[in-house]
Amino acid sequence: MQLFIETLSFTLHVTAPVFILVFLGLFFRRIDLINDEFNRVASRLVFNVTLPTLVFLNLLRTDLTQVFALDLLVYVAVVTLLAFAWLVWRARRLAATEDRGVFVQGSFRGNLGILGLALAGNQYGEAGLALASILLALLIVQYNLLSVVALSLWRNQPGEGLNWKRMLLDIIRNPLIIAVALAVPFSLYQIPVPELGIKVGSYFASMTLPLALLCIGAALDLQALRVTSSSALMATAYKLVLLPLPMLFGAWLLGYEGMTLGVLFLIFSCPTAAASYVMARAMGGNAVLAANIVALTTIFGTLSISLGVFALHWSGLS
Repeated sequence: MQLFIETLSFTLHVTAPVFILVFLGLFFRRIDLINDEFNRVASRLVFNVTLPTLVFLNLLRTDLTQVFALDLLVYVAVVTLLAFAWLVWRARRLAATEDRGVFVQGSFRGNLGILGLALAGNQYGEAGLALASILLALLIVQYNLLSVVALSLWRNQPGEGLNWKRMLLDIIRNPLIIAVALAVPFSLYQIPVPELGIKVGSYFASMTLPLALLCIGAALDLQALRVTSSSALMATAYKLVLLPLPMLFGAWLLGYEGMTLGVLFLIFSCPTAAASYVMARAMGGNAVLAANIVALTTIFGTLSISLGVFALHWSGLS
């Protein structure tokens, strides 16, 4: 009984602060303490300034030789591609063409930049944040490329081609990828950074996760759930359970354990990224379905992630 209570306490310590802030954002939006304009500006500030600063500082403070593993990056990239291929095959069964690409994207594209980092930091501190940041750099590129492919396979305007050059430039100019690219040489070669810069950066970094989590909650559209479809429920099941479990099991079979296995679980099981809605709407997909998937995975993710953290800690695997 004592072990159960300790494990439950550990689980709540990891997940509760994150999801409480998300639902506080939803509550603040309902009482008009947060409005759309605040959410838009705050989200831009987080994405362009504070989140890259957080990633940079955590990589700077970490011995990357202890957390960087090429084999882990290869595993994550391969299982993501396999999951994508399975989802494309599965989406062919959906009757509505405009639902297929949205279903695929919503089922694999997680909110790693905010929720993944927040959960990893809560559970493992700076080392967890550093490992999650390295995986994030890889998955940002992979998720963006695969999302465009998924939404283009059944695009409503077949005559329109993909602007691959613009998409690649957007990826290269992504502030998070730039932060990782800058932080790696600074960390590996121990390039000194002025103490003033560290202190100012720490102020920015400390505001990142609370502000970003509030923005996620404020952006949730619960009214869209009134028209929830079987496709949205199916995508939610894939995102939170049906894909993370085999991906995590494969990592365990390969010998990963402890912090690495725990961070992989948090990365694989993150709710769907809000950016998937923006991309689906821009590329002619079913935007209502995309909004439903974001809302459902965020709501049910509070339970599935908490149960996963509880199980991993209970079993001693993380």
